[in-house]
Amino acid sequence: MRQVLVTGGGSGIGRDVARDFLARGDEVTIAGRRLDALEETSGGKMRCLSVDITDEDSVKSMFDRPYDVVVANAGAGHGMLVKDMPTQLFTDTLAVNLTGVFMTFREALADMPAGGRLIAMASIASLKGGGGLAAYSAAKHGVLGLVRSVAIEVAKSGITCNAVCPGFVDTEMAAGAVKNVMKRMEIDQGSAEKMLVANNPMRRMINVEEVTAAVRFLASPEASMINGHDLVVSGGEI
Repeated sequence: MRQVLVTGGGSGIGRDVARDFLARGDEVTIAGRRLDALEETSGGKMRCLSVDITDEDSVKSMFDRPYDVVVANAGAGHGMLVKDMPTQLFTDTLAVNLTGVFMTFREALADMPAGGRLIAMASIASLKGGGGLAAYSAAKHGVLGLVRSVAIEVAKSGITCNAVCPGFVDTEMAAGAVKNVMKRMEIDQGSAEKMLVANNPMRRMINVEEVTAAVRFLASPEASMINGHDLVVSGGEI
């Protein structure tokens, strides 16, 4: 039985990933800010930890045991044009989406066993920019650089480090992005949704289960020679 940690496990992608590992017989710990959401995800079957991913001591508190698989999924995004963006919003976005991943991986590597898996939830924003996405895209570009560097450092120990890069996934975060576009462009919900998936050749949002499948593969024995990779789930957008 593997020990698995999923940050941001109380909703969206993290919730589905955690439940998938549990269903396959792993012992799962989920971490996040909202204990009620974590407990709902758990259904009494996972260990739940209230954690602020931007706080170093809080991150360290997750690692009272070694994990075989660590999925750094916690993140947040706020759409805003650079000309309107306060510095604090930019630095806060980096803290959640990049520094939090760095601290999670650093602590995990202290006692991760050979054959361990580090998986970061990145984004197609790791691979391209976008109007109103400067802070989020900068953070996610950083995640991909971190993953590629960590992959080189851990390769000889049999550990792998990879990223999953989804496009717009049908989650609460995507719903927030739709609202931001509606407000910024002064358009209705249907038009905003069409704009967000316009670059996806399949013209739809990605199902959360499709992202979970990518995480499952990277955590599998069959993926032992995949290291420093960005696995894109975008319907051909990237």
